[in-house]
Parts: sequence; C-alpha cells; structure tokens
Amino acid sequence: MPHMETKMTETHSATTSPEGSLEVLSQHEVNRLRDTSANGLHDILRRCALAVLNCGNPTDDGLAVMNTYRDFDIEVLQQDRGIRLKLTNAPAEAFVDGRMIRGIREHLSAVLRDIVYVFNEIQQHPRFDLTSSESITNAVFHILRNAGTLNSSREPSLVVCWGGHSISREEYDYSKGVGYQLGLRDLDICTGCGPGAMKGPMKGANVAHAKQRRKRGRYLGISEPGIIAAESPNPIVNELVVMPDIEKRLEAFIRVGHGIIVFPGGVGTAEEILYLLGILLHPSNAQIPFPIIFTGPQSAADYFQRIDEFLTYTLGEEASQRYRIIIDDPIEVARAMRRGIEEVTEFRRAHDDAFYFNWRLNVQPDFQQTFEPTHEAMAALALHREQPIHELAANLRRAFSGIVSGNVKEPGIRAIEARGPFRLHAEPELMARLDALLSSFVIQERMKLPGSHYVPCYTLE
Repeated sequence: MPHMETKMTETHSATTSPEGSLEVLSQHEVNRLRDTSANGLHDILRRCALAVLNCGNPTDDGLAVMNTYRDFDIEVLQQDRGIRLKLTNAPAEAFVDGRMIRGIREHLSAVLRDIVYVFNEIQQHPRFDLTSSESITNAVFHILRNAGTLNSSREPSLVVCWGGHSISREEYDYSKGVGYQLGLRDLDICTGCGPGAMKGPMKGANVAHAKQRRKRGRYLGISEPGIIAAESPNPIVNELVVMPDIEKRLEAFIRVGHGIIVFPGGVGTAEEILYLLGILLHPSNAQIPFPIIFTGPQSAADYFQRIDEFLTYTLGEEASQRYRIIIDDPIEVARAMRRGIEEVTEFRRAHDDAFYFNWRLNVQPDFQQTFEPTHEAMAALALHREQPIHELAANLRRAFSGIVSGNVKEPGIRAIEARGPFRLHAEPELMARLDALLSSFVIQERMKLPGSHYVPCYTLE
C-alpha cells in the first residue's frame, strides 16, 4: 500500500505527497480531479477523501458529514516531480501532533488510486463494455488487481464478514470473538471496511494473528463512493479498495472471498444476503462450494429466525440449504469455516481455478447492472413470486439497496427530502412479510446508529 508524507499547518490544512504509482499523473488526469463540473472527478474525490479523514467520528449520515465539513476541500497540485494534495479544513481527528495518522494517509492514497484508475482505465477505456456481463467481471478483476489485492501465491484464507454498522455492544463483542477464532486458524478478514460488525472481526483477528505471530494478516476493506461517507474505513483495514458502485462492490466480495459469515445487521446486510443467494441459486452455480454461516450471540437468535423465515418464503427451501445458522458459538463458526474453505481449496485445485479470484461463479446481469434508486425505479420493482427465484432475489436486493440509499447515502437522503419516501409495491403476502422484517429492523434499531431517531425512507403499498 502506498504511503504519504504529510505536513499540517495550524489551520488544520495539510499538504500531502502520494508515493508509488501515484507519484506522477498526466495533466489530463490532474485536470479531471480538479474539475468541479458534473463530469469531473473533484466531487467524488472530495467525498471519498472526507470519509477517510473522518474515521472515528460516529455518524452514518453521508449528507450530515458533508454538511459538517462543508468548507473541506482537496486540491490536486501538479509539480515537476509529481503531485501533491492540498487539504483544507480537514477533520482534526485525522491528525496527531500536527501529522496525519499513517493509516489514514494510506487510505487516502487508495482513494486517489482507485478514482483515477476507474475513470481512466475502466469507464473511459473501449475494452470495457459495462453493459456486458463478462466485461463487468473483467472490470472488477482489473480494479482489484490494480489495487494489489490479488496474489497467486496465497492459499485460500479470506473470509468475508457481513453485518450491520448499527449493532449492540454484545453483538460487536461477539463478532470480535468470531474474528479472534478465525485468526487463530490462519484465516484473513474482508469486510465493508466500516464500524460495527465490519470492524469487530478485523479487531479480533488482528489480536489472534499477533498471538500466532502471523505477520502478513490481511484486513481487506471494500467500499464504494456512495456508502464510504456513512461507513468510513476503520483503522484496522490495511488494504482498501473503492469500487465504482454497489454492484461491483458486491461482486468483488464474492469473487475474492472463500467463504462468508453474516452477523446481525439491517437492510444493507439483507441486501448482501439476497445478492449472494440469488447468485448461488442459479442452476449453473449449484455445484460450486461456498461456505456461508449466519451467526450471532444468543440475543440474535430471533433476528436470524426472522431472516431465515423470510428467505425460505421468498426464495424457497433450496435457499436455506445454502447456509448454516450457528448461534453463540465462535469456535464452531471458525471450525466450520475452516472446513468449508478447505473444501473450496480442493474444488478449485481439482478444476484448475484460481485461488485469488472466483472466475467460475456465474453472476447474472440482473446482479451486475447498476440500479439507481429513484422514486420511479423503486415503485416499478417487480416484487412478486411469479418469476424465477434468482430474478425475485435481484429485485428484492434492489429494494433493500434503495432503502440503504435513503437511509445513509447523500443522493438518496436528498431525494427523500425533496419527494418524500420511496413507494414499494408487492403482492399482499410478500408485502406483509417484508413489512414484518423491516419493522423488526426498526424496533431493534438496526436502521441507524443506536440513539438516532429513525424516520422510514419508504412506504409499502
């Protein structure tokens, strides 16, 4: 991971020099980053940089972050020997005794690296047709490879951990305990990089890796511009990748991960579950091993029962056969995941598959095409069971994605403020079960950080 040298002034402004592949940018690249027009990169760079610098501040409202630091700016300065980043009115928490925290410097480098690469080499490059399923997967691969996350010499060990940023202390401590047991068994952690159930497993694994003297422990965080402000990268993340949108972020998880553990969460976690199961339920993926474990403390048993009932009703008994629920037993979770990853290793070796990227998995276009959660798009979603299971899963995933946007993403929050809640239409029985699930999330304070007042960004009709 590239690092930067930073000097901070008394006005909480800083001048930063990236190293490595970012030492030199073309004049065109610099102009794009400085461009404040709708087609420029300045706005996305500013939002992502602020999210990284805001690490440690407890908020999950992307718009509130931007409003709090509305005077913050980042400017790319081109010099003969490379570039420098000028930061103005940056959050003070990013600095210690006048110097930027090294981990935050690395994350800032990663943000710049990915924004420049995605625009120049993916979005503007003719070899990538982002309406083609195969091309989208290739784009995901190239972004991850450019970030240095793909290593052919590593044995399968990467456990993707999903779960909510808004969880209780008991659930956080449990996720940390699971991460500890995973780390003792030489397993690495990949999460959405934020707080809560994304931070807990990394923290636990970090301690276990230290005990095992495992010096190359991986704590991979995968985010995207729309969510990063609400889920700033936690300090344990030592590899950060910013994918261009939620769909490519989700595909990156399942392509690089060797197994998935789901902790309690809210609509974002439900979105991830539906995405994963919708893909695995496609007939072409039926024989591909992919260990999935739902787990939490005893207090989360009811949560997973509701999730299980909803999935069984909407996606059928076949869906429930793809995951295992383990309550209040971190050791068994880690042992089961270790066994599952050994099965993945044997399968890929037998089929000459890469360990570092799951090329064999078939991801249908419904799960790859970018969904913009406008009021019209949300109202038009087909939420009924008279369609193939994987298509229903894709539409339910979009519905939950829209709610996540309305809850924490700046564009979604602005859309709700301007036009009121999103309207979702579904067949009666499905609507009743969806309402019960979402209501339980609200009651359990899984929609927002604990103590925050939640106003629903959706209505069910």
